[in-house]
Amino acid sequence: MIPVGKREAVIDALDQKGVDYVITDETSTREYDAVAMFPLPTAAVEPVLERLREAGIDERTYTVITAAETVVSRDFDTLEEQYTEEAERGEDRISTQELQTKAVDLVSGIETYVLMTVLSAVIATAGLLLDSPATVVGSMVIAPLIGPAMSAAVGTVVDDDDLFRRGIRLQVLGVALAVGSAAVFAAALRALNLVPPGVDPLALAEVSERLAPNVLALAVALGAGVAGIVSLMTGVSAALVGVMIAVALIPPAAAVGIGIAFGIPRLALGAGVLVMVNVLSINLAALVMLWYEGYRPQRWFREDEARAALLKRAAALVVAIAILSMFLGGVTYDTYVETTTEAEIRSAVGDELAAIDGELELLELQVERSGTVPPLSTDRVIITVGGPPGTAVDGLAAALDTRIEATVGHGVAVEVRFVTVERA
Repeated sequence: MIPVGKREAVIDALDQKGVDYVITDETSTREYDAVAMFPLPTAAVEPVLERLREAGIDERTYTVITAAETVVSRDFDTLEEQYTEEAERGEDRISTQELQTKAVDLVSGIETYVLMTVLSAVIATAGLLLDSPATVVGSMVIAPLIGPAMSAAVGTVVDDDDLFRRGIRLQVLGVALAVGSAAVFAAALRALNLVPPGVDPLALAEVSERLAPNVLALAVALGAGVAGIVSLMTGVSAALVGVMIAVALIPPAAAVGIGIAFGIPRLALGAGVLVMVNVLSINLAALVMLWYEGYRPQRWFREDEARAALLKRAAALVVAIAILSMFLGGVTYDTYVETTTEAEIRSAVGDELAAIDGELELLELQVERSGTVPPLSTDRVIITVGGPPGTAVDGLAAALDTRIEATVGHGVAVEVRFVTVERA
């Protein structure tokens, strides 16, 4: 809509950009003089709107941006070629106004959001307890978590406090709902004996995977945040990227619920830290990506305020992630120590058995560790040795104990189980 007195300025602006347009007189209101309609390549929307703002078309002017499936025109092809170079440089992105609208549209109604979050958490809990990766993946498909994360980031960058606050509220609500519904569902399964009595959730691969997350979890969350913003900017399916974000949030939240329902504090703590790190990392990656891509508030005089808000929020996210990452780093280091220590013990035991009797063989090795701060200490080693009938095993435990203690550098309780192996 062209305000009264701005017609010539708008025409000059469109002519300077080489844009084809149609202008129709507006008679329904005295505030506007005419209506201008014109097609643009995606890469041209942002610069043309900026030029129109300079001509006097500000945010108070009624402006509609809609997708055109096809434009058949030689003149439009020329305009598209003009912006092809920018598109090839990665600037083929939607305008700030479109980005803001898409972020709002991603946030579904509160009732739908609550229902889908609860359903995804319940399905994820069932998948974890069934030890079924396919079921866990299915829970991610219906999780509506991409909207709030992207809304908070977009709200910060374009200086929309309402959008930012709504995104934060829904993220907190979503995580709380996922954990709470998973805990209630797991507790109900346990009370109704729908889960075999005495089952150890930590023995399930899908659950134990969330027990001790390592630093690589950061890569998943940061990648999900970047992918979410790219989907908004370029039109990649938000549903597909939403699955990526749900990967980082729904299964760990369900694992927290299982830890609460089964009374396993270390599972609830480990998976809880993973959820928090992933939420913060997704938001940080989205913030940085948006600012890097050049998105700013529509009003230039608010850019400094938006930059200050972004820096404060990004700094808070970095500090929180750094603190929580100490836990992830400790787990990663402990996993490395555990793996290398077991490999060294296995090698030492194999060498010792070969030196004692070439017919002895290592059948199984179990290393027990204890402690609260990584790396945990190796306390006990259980070795299962096989040998032919009549093999003398006197002093075998003492010999292996000496060799293992020399390998790990401290006293270790060693238990040797001998199995007679007869082959035919």
